Amino acid sequence: MHLKAHRYFAMVAVTGSFSATARHFQVPASSVSRFIAALEREVGQQLLYRNTRAVKLTDAGERYYASIREVLELLDTADEEITGKSGAVRGLVRINAPIAFGSLHIVKLLNGLYDQYPELTVELIVTDAFVDPIQEGADITFRVGHLEDSGLIGRKICDQQYVLAASADYVQKHGKPQSPQDLQQHACLVYKGSGGAQRWYFRAPGSDTVQIIEVHGPLRSNNGQALLAAALAGRGIVFFPSWLFNRDSFVNKHLIRLLPEWQGSVEQSPSQIHLISPENRLRSQKVRVVWDYFLAAIGSPPYWDDLGEGDS
Repeated sequence: MHLKAHRYFAMVAVTGSFSATARHFQVPASSVSRFIAALEREVGQQLLYRNTRAVKLTDAGERYYASIREVLELLDTADEEITGKSGAVRGLVRINAPIAFGSLHIVKLLNGLYDQYPELTVELIVTDAFVDPIQEGADITFRVGHLEDSGLIGRKICDQQYVLAASADYVQKHGKPQSPQDLQQHACLVYKGSGGAQRWYFRAPGSDTVQIIEVHGPLRSNNGQALLAAALAGRGIVFFPSWLFNRDSFVNKHLIRLLPEWQGSVEQSPSQIHLISPENRLRSQKVRVVWDYFLAAIGSPPYWDDLGEGDS
């Protein structure tokens, strides 16, 4: 039986999806179905249950997948060792990231990745929808927020650091808040997502007590960059993670940081940014080098936490 059939079957076993397998191998879904059907005829067993909602392994399929998985991984390792003798890292790596984070940071960081590994091809999918890396065939996923126990390999990049800021023009006209409670008297530009308008949480220096501030203002939006543009235009105060800001805005005094001594968040407990990957994908040399590249390029603490000498 053709090796492709075994590779297609193994990927369907992992993803539970013919379409995700087809995307991974960049072939039509009909080809995946045809090869696996031929494999089932060859072994004389039904390996997959197929219905309109899901694809699942049969008992025979589970046994067969367990038998061939290690063989396929050994073949992949052998292929990488052979191709790696010249020092080249090549092939396709699929990366998933939230829209704003991907647009502001991952696209920029890819330039350095291509400089180091010019034979790599990256497929970058940006979406704010919750993505199951296994179902979608993603090799590396940037997850912003709380990380649930998913059985994936995860590495925390950082705790999100939130920054309260307004334009220099706004501060000149309305002054600076002296405490979080003062924000209730200011024009606040509030993010409103599927869970409703955000509330802002603050902790005083050295305190574990959380102050919950209900804020209001002239603009709510489900787009952080739209709110940031409004803040730069002097419309009010924004409260966002540091990675959403342009450092030059603070260096050039277009934005002024407010209440810098207070620790803030938009959740009761601060959230993080993680890098996650299915365990079997992280065994691949090309995925590991991309994983390591991003960790090194982002740094610890991450480069975006440095807002420059313009902080005030």
